[in-house]
Amino acid sequence: MSVRYVLGCIVLGGLLNIPVCAQSVADSLADRMHTIDEVTVKARRMPVSVSSAQPVQSVGREQLEGLGLQSVADAVRRFAGATVRDYGGIGGLKTVSVRSLGAGHTAVSYDGVAVSNTQAGQIDIGRFSLDNVEELSLAVGQGSDLLQSARAYASAGILSIRTQQPVFVDGEKDAWLVRLRGGSFGYVTPSLRYARKLGGRTSVMVEGDYMRADGIYPFILKNGRTETTERRRNSDIYSWHVEGNLYHTFKDESCLTGKGYFYKSERGLPGAVKLYNLENQYRERLWDENFFTQLTYDKRFSQKLSLRTSAKYGHTWSRYEDRDVSYVSGRMVDINRQDEYYLTASLMYQPWRKLSLSLAQDGAVNTLRSNLPRCPFPVRYTSLTALNLQYKEWWMTLQGTLLNTFVTEEVKGDERPDDRQRLSPSVGVTFRPWQGQRLFVRFLYKHTFRVPTFNDMYYQRIGNKMLRSEKAVEYNAGITYDAPSFPFMDYLTLTVDGYINRVEDKIVAIPAAYVWKMSNYGRVHISGLDAVARAGFPLWGESALHLSGTYTFQRAIDRTDPSKKNYGDQIPYTPRHTGSVGVRLQLPWVDVGYTAMMVSRRYSQAQNIAMNEIPGYAEHTLTLARGFQLNTVACRLQGELVNFTDEQYEVIRYYPMPGRSWRVTLQMEF
Repeated sequence: MSVRYVLGCIVLGGLLNIPVCAQSVADSLADRMHTIDEVTVKARRMPVSVSSAQPVQSVGREQLEGLGLQSVADAVRRFAGATVRDYGGIGGLKTVSVRSLGAGHTAVSYDGVAVSNTQAGQIDIGRFSLDNVEELSLAVGQGSDLLQSARAYASAGILSIRTQQPVFVDGEKDAWLVRLRGGSFGYVTPSLRYARKLGGRTSVMVEGDYMRADGIYPFILKNGRTETTERRRNSDIYSWHVEGNLYHTFKDESCLTGKGYFYKSERGLPGAVKLYNLENQYRERLWDENFFTQLTYDKRFSQKLSLRTSAKYGHTWSRYEDRDVSYVSGRMVDINRQDEYYLTASLMYQPWRKLSLSLAQDGAVNTLRSNLPRCPFPVRYTSLTALNLQYKEWWMTLQGTLLNTFVTEEVKGDERPDDRQRLSPSVGVTFRPWQGQRLFVRFLYKHTFRVPTFNDMYYQRIGNKMLRSEKAVEYNAGITYDAPSFPFMDYLTLTVDGYINRVEDKIVAIPAAYVWKMSNYGRVHISGLDAVARAGFPLWGESALHLSGTYTFQRAIDRTDPSKKNYGDQIPYTPRHTGSVGVRLQLPWVDVGYTAMMVSRRYSQAQNIAMNEIPGYAEHTLTLARGFQLNTVACRLQGELVNFTDEQYEVIRYYPMPGRSWRVTLQMEF
């Protein structure tokens, strides 16, 4: 029952008891009328990360701007347990892995619909703009939304990107946003957004941006005790992105959202920097296009029954060129085209207040066309069915899922691989020991598996269509706490999670005769701990201080072959220790942000010896921002000094990252 309804009944009841005499009524009301001071009630919603049975981390628009984060990859690096492989430069490939399970086990969702790449099995999160992002969240296991797609249940972790929706104030029907950003290494990005309200139930929004950067930045090349300053080449990028959105609410309060997305880029792929072979930077270039369109419909039939369904078509085209004298024509050109047809529907039924059931069904068709010799032009049909149950008491929340996966393929001119079918269970439970306290203890068990990609199975001579799927098992136990507000503290949130992961039948490339071959050979044992802390302190007036920090300890050990020298060693590119710190100081005249990212040493090869070691690093960023009003235009000016200590480091060996850089942004809304 709504507050408005209750107030209406009270007013109506009072009117029915008023005497008939109008003059007496007016006098009586005038005598009893009083003016009271305005009262503002403030309340803070408990973060989802605290009460969820699955570890969830999120960062909102205000934090993204206040900390001066430059990209989606830059923000994801600050999530506990997340590892971003960055091949350097503004246009370098950037992929995310959760708790060392691999990028293929991590799904990426864009406005509720999963992004797919069946050819490579990993998503380049570097192509997503941070300018239009409202919230980023990373869930280990799966999200808590029972209306999510079956594909969201199929991965070991999911990165969700939720974009901004149009906001209209004071009855206005148009909203504009203009942003101009520039910085080091020839970086310039103008962007424009326009939103229009079409009647009372429909609105549309169109946005676009263009980015160019020469990507030429200095780095230090070490040769024993000698150090020389070189310049990174072939790291340029030219890209543009256009996105259109439709939002409509029907008279029965059901909702329809539509999205069209197009991204196109040309970029250099700077090669590994090795001594006496700096020309290797110039060899590779990549052209790519990505288009998708999706529709999502939400319908609530009653208090007990809800439906969500989505349809998507996606097309990806890429052209890769490698110039080298070893090729007959002096260059190699790979052209690949992927198409996906995807449909998902989720139905949730709540027979009682404490019990909810849902059934999610996904279907997808993926195709690959390529100019590579002997390409079998595979077509993959995937069916995912997820049955979910959630039971809630004040002291406990129990969630269980059983996922069935069925995959079959068609190929031309070759024997097709066997069908794949598997049941994958997961169980999550949260306990609340004391009703008056926001303290929770949670446990999670989940089984997932990764089907081999098209590259794993069919890429030239190294593919192996007989590969088995990678299997992963996750165990998680954690404690979360959300402290009540105090006069000296606005909020305090703490989460600590310990986990154990097991990966079997890991797909790796191993030597076979005269060429390398993809095989099920790897076995990895992973254990670790993630800790996240957030706190806010009121200062004076409207000033406030916000602190955040994350820490991850990860021990990811190769358990493949006891006879190998690397048995029991940390797997490549997995640091034992990572951490981040964020500070936001909100003052009446300026907002100040500071972030630091720390990563311990890693190893570039399977054997943990000195010659394979990559040193640890710490990167520091400072942000200054001020908002102001010019007539009816809301403006924001922000400056960022990135890596202001000029730390020289590598995420991937022989791929140096930029040193000190700057960026300035001017934003206008009207």
